[in-house]
Amino acid sequence: MPQDTPRPENFEELRFRASEPRIATTAELKHTRLGRYVEIGARVVLREVEVGDFSYFERGGEAVYTTIGKFCSIAANVRVNALDHPMERLTTHKISYRPNEYFRWLAVDREVAENRRAKHVTIGHDVWLGHGAIVLPGLTIGNGAVVGAGAVVTRDVAPYAVVAGVPARPLRPRFGEEVAGRIAALRWWDWPLETLFDAIPDMQSLPIDAFLDKWEGQSPVPSASAK
Repeated sequence: MPQDTPRPENFEELRFRASEPRIATTAELKHTRLGRYVEIGARVVLREVEVGDFSYFERGGEAVYTTIGKFCSIAANVRVNALDHPMERLTTHKISYRPNEYFRWLAVDREVAENRRAKHVTIGHDVWLGHGAIVLPGLTIGNGAVVGAGAVVTRDVAPYAVVAGVPARPLRPRFGEEVAGRIAALRWWDWPLETLFDAIPDMQSLPIDAFLDKWEGQSPVPSASAK
């Protein structure tokens, strides 16, 4: 824009698209909270889920009783907090805990429902869940972790770990311990939009060490050690 051309009053805001979540018409959401720029794909089912800013679900995903951080990439057909059937009963079929679907005057078994709700899943920031991955109840997946396609996660996943397989096992760290610690302290996922906008070209072009060297001194978010 030429220097002698006056900027419109909302010039700064012109850089940013509308922040309202985008939800496919075939998605089903119940008691769910969505952050800014969240995308929910076709046929996604969410029940009592909180999804952080910029995170997205591709088509066919499902999650219940889960907290999901910011900037998470959840591929198609992922299942988070998969149903845990009561195996100690005569039958694992839902007729024993949701008999109301078949008979009148028999209520939902609230104990089973509350047991499921108590096995909450927590997914950190910047987590990538690959196509068709399954996360079992009650687990925590740390910031920056990567779960391979088709993996079945049966144990907690450490921050910045790359896991895959059935059951999922660690393959390698995404970053070394020092770099992972520096990223955690940077807390870039909490940056305001203006800072993210300015940092994206460096995300694209700088090696991770160089990016951290440049942005650690410019981060608008105080480090954990400074608190």
